[in-house]
Amino acid sequence: MSNHSGFSRLFLAFIFGVLSLNINASAPQDSLILYTPYTKISVNPGEVIEYSVDAINNSKHVQDLTISVAGMPYGWNYSVKSGNFIVSQIAVLPGDRKNLLVRVEIPLKIRKGTYQFKIIAGNGAELPISVIVTAEGTFKTEFTCDITNQQGNSNSTFAFNAFLRNHTADKQSYTFMAYAQRGWNVTFKANYQAVTAVTVDPNVSQSVSIEIKPPENVEAGTYKIPVNATTSSTSANLELELVITGNYKVDLSTPTGLVSTTLTAGHEKRIELVVTNTGSAALSDITFEKSVPINWDLTFEPKKIEKLQTGQNEKVYMTIKADKKAIAGDYVANIEAKTPEASAKIAYRVSVETPTILGWLGILIIAIALGSVYYLFRKYGRR
Repeated sequence: MSNHSGFSRLFLAFIFGVLSLNINASAPQDSLILYTPYTKISVNPGEVIEYSVDAINNSKHVQDLTISVAGMPYGWNYSVKSGNFIVSQIAVLPGDRKNLLVRVEIPLKIRKGTYQFKIIAGNGAELPISVIVTAEGTFKTEFTCDITNQQGNSNSTFAFNAFLRNHTADKQSYTFMAYAQRGWNVTFKANYQAVTAVTVDPNVSQSVSIEIKPPENVEAGTYKIPVNATTSSTSANLELELVITGNYKVDLSTPTGLVSTTLTAGHEKRIELVVTNTGSAALSDITFEKSVPINWDLTFEPKKIEKLQTGQNEKVYMTIKADKKAIAGDYVANIEAKTPEASAKIAYRVSVETPTILGWLGILIIAIALGSVYYLFRKYGRR
C-alpha cells in the first residue's frame, strides 16, 4: 500500500513538473506582444511607410526590451522612434503598452515584388511585415497634368495645374522652357510666384502652374504648346493643347468717321452711330454706357443689340440734349459699346452755341444803348 502511494505521489509530481515547465516556457512568449494593424501593404517605389507598432507587456514585471529589425532588404532604410526620440531599447511597465513608430524608406531603384522583414522586441516577440512593391522602380523625372486640353477665346488666359516629380535620388534644379509661336506668352508659377526654375528634393513633387496667353489676333483653331523641365542629368516633357474658338472685338464709330457736332443750349440732336463686329466670333448682349456733362441727357435707340455676327454692323441712334443753361464752348460725351468679352469707346465732342433769340436780344440792347447816347448828345451837346 505504501509502495503504491509513493508511486502515485511520484507520478503526480512528474505530471505537475511537466505542466510547470510548459507554463514557464510559454510565459515569456505570451507575455509580450508586438502589434500593428497593417502587416501587408502595397506601395510604389520611393515611398515611405510609417508603421505604428504597440509593444504590449502582459506579464507582471517590467520588460526591458531591445528593439531591432531583421531581414530588411538591401538598400532600404529604416528608423525606430518612441515619442520624439530614436530608440533601440525601451522599458514597458506590467500590463502597459509602449508605442513605436517604425519608418521604412523604399528605394527608387527596386524591382517589382514582395519583400519581408521582422520587427523584434526582446528575445521572443516578433512581428512579420510584408511589403508589396507594385511597379518596377524608376530613376527619372515625371512632368504631368490632370487636364492637358482647354478651350476658350483669344482673350482668355489658360491656366494648367501641373506636377513635377523628382524620382531621382538627388536634389534637382529644373529649368522650364516653353516652345510656343511668336506672340504667345507662357508663364510658369511655383508657390504663386513667376519662376523660370525650381529646386525639388529627391522623391518629392512640386506643383507648377502654367499660364498661357494667346496673341490678340490669333485665328480660331487647335494649338499645341510643348513645355519642358530639364536639369543636367534628367528631363521631362509635357504637351498642352489649346482650342481657340475665336477672338472678340467690337468697333464703335459713325458713318462718316466724324465724332463731333454743334448744338444749341437747351436743344437736342439725333446722331447715327455704327457698331461693328471686327472679331472672329459672334458678339451678344451689346449694351451702351455714357458719361455726359451735368444736366445733359443722352439716350440710345435701340438700348441693346442682342446678337452681332462676325463682320456685321448695326446702326444705333443716340439723342443728345444740352443743358439749357450751357454757355458757349466745347463739351465731351463719352460713349461705350460693351459686351462681357469686348468693348469700344469714343469721345464725342459737342460745340454749344448761344440760342438765336438771345443773339438778337443782345443786338437790340446794344442798339438801344447807342440810340440813348446819340439822343443825349443831340439834346445837350450844344449847351
